[in-house]
Amino acid sequence: MKTLAFALSLALASPALATQEYILPTLFDVSGVAADDVLNIRAEPNASSEIIGTLAPDATQIEVFETRGNWGLVNSSERSGWVSMRYLDYRTDVWEAGALPENLTCLGNEPFWSIAAEGSDLVFKHPEGEERYPGLRVLDDGIPRSPRRALVAGEGANRMSAVITPQICSDTMSDMAYGLSATLIVEGAHARDGAQMLHGCCLAGGTGRN
Repeated sequence: MKTLAFALSLALASPALATQEYILPTLFDVSGVAADDVLNIRAEPNASSEIIGTLAPDATQIEVFETRGNWGLVNSSERSGWVSMRYLDYRTDVWEAGALPENLTCLGNEPFWSIAAEGSDLVFKHPEGEERYPGLRVLDDGIPRSPRRALVAGEGANRMSAVITPQICSDTMSDMAYGLSATLIVEGAHARDGAQMLHGCCLAGGTGRN
């Protein structure tokens, strides 16, 4: 009885033991797969479902944006599928305070556009070309491991801001899903009618890099 009481008190005193240690979407590395094997990506979250792709045994920065039981939803080529979370190790270096993941990209269509951080610039690509907005500031909501972000960049009349929110998002062009949605506001000479609001999705990682 004393052992049980101690275990309960320890769990209550240590939130990390009682709650999930990460907030989705976030990145994982493949772990526990033999060097001559692969981690299967399946169409549905069960071991008998169709295999639609694979991850290398040393693949890193795998973005998981939804879980069902012991299965995580990831992207593979032009569609999404499920992998066993048993073989994924959570990365602790993804959503750090006041910063963005190294490879985070946001994109949208109608018109096609993308934004990504390059150093202290926010780079905006669109059908007419590419613009760089200096002085990028990254704001977070103060919740540890939370992926919610606000981006502010530019100066004078030419400014850009974006709000990135954890939410399942579709690019409407493929069968892929994304774990982050973005609302982008462009002001100045590069915006239609002087100010323009765009909507899109963001990808924090990828389908695996060695």
